[in-house]
Amino acid sequence: MVPGAELSRPVLYNSWEATEFEVSEEQQRSLAQLAATMGVELFVVDDGWFGARTSDRAGLGDWTANPDRFPHGLKPLADEVHALGMQFGIWVEPEMVNPDSDLYRAHPDWVQHHSGRARAEFRNQLVLNLARPEVREYLWERLDALLSGAPIDYVKWDFNRSFSDAGWPGDAYPRRLWIDHVRGLYELLERLRAAHPQVAFESCSGGGGRIDLGVLGRTDQVWTSDNTDPLDRLAIQHGFSQLHPARVMAAWVTDSPNAMGNARVSSLRFRFVSAMAGVLGVGGDLTRWSEAELAEARDWVALYKRVRPVVQHGELYRLRPPEGDGLSAVQYVRGEETVVLAWIQAQHYGDAQPPLRLRGLDPAAGYRDLETGEVYRGAVLAHRGLRTGLGGDLDAAVFHLRRN
Repeated sequence: MVPGAELSRPVLYNSWEATEFEVSEEQQRSLAQLAATMGVELFVVDDGWFGARTSDRAGLGDWTANPDRFPHGLKPLADEVHALGMQFGIWVEPEMVNPDSDLYRAHPDWVQHHSGRARAEFRNQLVLNLARPEVREYLWERLDALLSGAPIDYVKWDFNRSFSDAGWPGDAYPRRLWIDHVRGLYELLERLRAAHPQVAFESCSGGGGRIDLGVLGRTDQVWTSDNTDPLDRLAIQHGFSQLHPARVMAAWVTDSPNAMGNARVSSLRFRFVSAMAGVLGVGGDLTRWSEAELAEARDWVALYKRVRPVVQHGELYRLRPPEGDGLSAVQYVRGEETVVLAWIQAQHYGDAQPPLRLRGLDPAAGYRDLETGEVYRGAVLAHRGLRTGLGGDLDAAVFHLRRN
């Protein structure tokens, strides 16, 4: 169902948490250079590159590069990102519009609304009515021009608010908006994918708001949650994995403490192992990372690339759910290889963590730990289990085993 499901998704860097709306071409170049040294494969410019988008109050709907921030458009930056060995991506939110935008000033009737009622804004934005053919045609023209005007490889398609004014004055059956908006979205995505088959699409929707099978059939991956706290993410990812594969589950390493506001501090190790359970991404402000942190991150990215085929395409076993503050773990099996990701929230009284009883292995075969060289029998791993050696608070580990 997922387009190109047999292909592995690249390690990405997203600039949002580093810059928010303070976007400039030179600053993005600096971040791209740092990301490339870490081994990142896809560099994404998030919100703030277009129109009058210097805050969340303006610009949505005007999908051309801000001339002050990108005087020659996006192509020079995209070319430099490609020269660094990475793909280039951008953020869009096509179904939304700010009242302070050229689009809304020209077509205020294009938004969902009811006659005689005030139009309810959320995040200073309104929802375009994609059930209207002229709205879809406008978005097609703007997005097609955008993807044709620069070598763009990836689009992060966001949708940050719900319907609150699902009206369509003048239409004979306005309630069809609920269905025809979605059909219009599908039509637009299909048209863009056909015209630009080299471009991958991510469904964002504020994180987890649009991950249904209809969207998954038209996008390459989805954004799991705006909550990137690595401990919180374990429970979020556990729930997500009940229905969806790791191959579509975007997961980021961000700064610590991060934007969720819980003041929790965690190591790069814990953050990376948490995010390695899906499609790995990095979203921190790399200009504030030390040389030691950048070097450690480079090692984690390299490790993820080695285990990526197993994580993204293997069979998933949820060995221990993230309940309480003890040990949790997931296991992936593909062919001769198996990967185990394990985490502990807190250790009490110096107690050792219980062994993890692995699944999906040949009991008669030997399995070699590719880091330590130690060999385990499949039957032993299944019945006695694998000891993780985790201890303290917010500890994590990766085990990569290959059948002898």
